[in-house]
Amino acid sequence: MNGAPYGVTLGGIGLRPQGFSLSLNVPNAGEAERLFGELGKGGQVLYPIAKTFWSERFGMVVDRFGIPWMINCETPGG
Repeated sequence: MNGAPYGVTLGGIGLRPQGFSLSLNVPNAGEAERLFGELGKGGQVLYPIAKTFWSERFGMVVDRFGIPWMINCETPGG
């Protein structure tokens, strides 16, 4: 993400991840919306990205590989 290499290994083929979500905290609303859109392609939106009382943007999505993500952009000065 953001130009950095990363990888995930599951315990076997066909296993679906359970009991966790990966969380990304990003510096601005535009980046939050971009990442949310990219991760959501071919996936499922659980909580549409939007402004909340605790953040400038927050959303939850499961990507096309079944990995759940939480995208958060804190309010300025928050």
